[in-house]
Amino acid sequence: MAELGTDAIDKRQKFVEAWNKTMIDIWTERISKLKVFDTGTLWRSPVKLPVRADGRFYDITLTQSFLEYGIWQDLGVGRELRHGEYERNQNHIEKHGRKREPRPWFSTKYYSSVMNLRDFMADSLGDEFKSMFCAALDIDNIRANTDYYKKRNYR
Repeated sequence: MAELGTDAIDKRQKFVEAWNKTMIDIWTERISKLKVFDTGTLWRSPVKLPVRADGRFYDITLTQSFLEYGIWQDLGVGRELRHGEYERNQNHIEKHGRKREPRPWFSTKYYSSVMNLRDFMADSLGDEFKSMFCAALDIDNIRANTDYYKKRNYR
């Protein structure tokens, strides 16, 4: 039988908050590992904002924040280089001594993590729904708690 009530809600809340924190940890680790920083500003910028939920964790809003240029680093583009511009990349090499390449600190883990969160929520909410539906169809419970059967002393 699936968890009911506050146990399921607490489990969902803990999972969502841990997921939110884990994403920030993954991003800062990837930024560091891929050396996607000169000053460390991008590395310090990812933050998790408070989770907004309906109290039952059926409706959840997750928000993370980081500097916009982190997406440019992820895609290997920037002010002087758009995606797929070979000639400009050659100029970038001459000017900066290195080729600008994608350093995927953000996108690789994010999609799979969102899918894990989706699957967890689907399982958790699905189990709770099945339990509520089965309880609603429990004929003995209906007989014990309705006026019709109470008047007839059914037990």
